[in-house]
Amino acid sequence: MLNQLDQLPPGILEYTANELHSFLGGPTLIRIEGGREPPLFVSVLIHGNETTGWDAIRYLLRQYHPGGGEKPLPRSLWLFIANTTAAAQGVRHLSGQSDYNRIWPGTGASSSQETQMMEALVNACAKNGLFASVDVHNNTGLNPHYGCINKIRNADLHLASMFSRTIVYFTRPLGVQSIALSEICPAVTLECGKIGQQRSIAHASEYLDACLHLSEHPAHPLPLKDAQVFHTRAIVKIVDGISVGFGDSSLGFCLRLDLERLNFRELPPGTSLGKVPPGVPFPVQATDEQGQDITADMFYLEAGKLITKRPLMPSMLTPDLEIMRTDCLCYLMEPYDTQVALSQSVSSQA
Repeated sequence: MLNQLDQLPPGILEYTANELHSFLGGPTLIRIEGGREPPLFVSVLIHGNETTGWDAIRYLLRQYHPGGGEKPLPRSLWLFIANTTAAAQGVRHLSGQSDYNRIWPGTGASSSQETQMMEALVNACAKNGLFASVDVHNNTGLNPHYGCINKIRNADLHLASMFSRTIVYFTRPLGVQSIALSEICPAVTLECGKIGQQRSIAHASEYLDACLHLSEHPAHPLPLKDAQVFHTRAIVKIVDGISVGFGDSSLGFCLRLDLERLNFRELPPGTSLGKVPPGVPFPVQATDEQGQDITADMFYLEAGKLITKRPLMPSMLTPDLEIMRTDCLCYLMEPYDTQVALSQSVSSQA
């Protein structure tokens, strides 16, 4: 069940992410009054081991009255502290537990107490109204800091560009926080690099502070020079039953050792991602945003290697084998012309 509080509990900012469950007892929405309405919605610890969001909030709120600071909070804040049980154990989610970023309204997951909790939370947000939504995450592989959006709208593009010139537009997977809340307000997901980096905490905190100080969202188009937008074309998963790892040629799929260094680099056709011994089935499956299998358009096997068939730009490649098995190997992206998309949207509304 969702805990709901109408003020920041005294002393909460002293707790680290793995200590929060002992203090809160479960997922908690904290409504903090500020100078402007409607509130900024911020979610942290949707994945329990991605702690930058909570650390950024701790630093930020200490500057303002609710956290013992000297300044009034410029805008009301709805803070959702999500998977505290997973955070207590330092994992993405518990074994047998749903991924908290796959169970928001629009998910294909079966109904459960957790999906019902997220639905009730979104309904409360819709009833109250939100200024914007920010969901803070970390990566397990080498990736730049970037912002993700789910709708090509001027407000969302500006919101993401405040965090990074690199913006990723995606509409899959389903059931993620930002897709659900983008139906209510401009919404962005922050990808803040690896866990535990002070520069990531500072960057996220500064960004959230800037959002709290916004009086309105810019209505004009984002200048092309201010951002580079990519569209997630496909998700690539390891096929069930295929053993995978690094540097062991006896595995079903032996990945190249420098795999994570390929993130956000355009790979030319003919790039090898790893070795596949004779007799091993095709090790990956690529699925587009419509759920269609496009593996054959992306990869082929040659001389015992998995080879790219066309220019590809991956993201989220990681050395973490558990993430690779339970989530995905990577996403595949392509440059995206937001000006064309915005003009088509205007034409369709005319």
